[in-house]
Amino acid sequence: MQGNAIKPRPPVLYKVIAIFLLLAGVTILTLWLVYRPYKPSFRVVGAAIFDLNATSPPFIYISMQFTLVTRNPNTRVDIIYEKLSAYVSYRDQQITPPVTLPPLYHETKSTVAMSPVLGGVPVPVSADVMNGLVMDESYGVVSMRVVLLGKLRWKTGAIRTGRYGVYVKCDVWVGLKKGFVGQVPLLGAPPCEVQAIKLVSA
Repeated sequence: MQGNAIKPRPPVLYKVIAIFLLLAGVTILTLWLVYRPYKPSFRVVGAAIFDLNATSPPFIYISMQFTLVTRNPNTRVDIIYEKLSAYVSYRDQQITPPVTLPPLYHETKSTVAMSPVLGGVPVPVSADVMNGLVMDESYGVVSMRVVLLGKLRWKTGAIRTGRYGVYVKCDVWVGLKKGFVGQVPLLGAPPCEVQAIKLVSA
């Protein structure tokens, strides 16, 4: 007794499946090229010093305001910032406590300025930091780093990406003399380095 022979699927079905997969792939690629998000850019454009006391070891007291400008380069994708905080470091050591910044909704092709006041409370530092800052003040040039930390999402229409951890590092050189208070000149402020890392858990 012969069993029922399995009939081969018609070649037309394979062609339909292949065309469907090809069209789906082209559609996905096109959407990715059109809507793929780009990282924002940041730059420090201004700095002011309100108070600086580096003569009471092991504590340093500093109060500064930095003006940062951020640009969303995307033409179709907005950026949503969450839980942003900022602080200042010197010689790889934090010299101001983190300051929480308000949430920010950054629309496409727009530029936003933020001017957080950082510091205002004593912070314990090493002798190397204390002595280095006193020496740099005497020369009139102080190298600092403004750091922003937080989370962001990209959004287009009703679609949002998962959360990304964002780390912004801005190295600046300010003209600062002992006892001076007010707006200080920026002697160097290259574009900030921006990193966005996908978080495993949102």
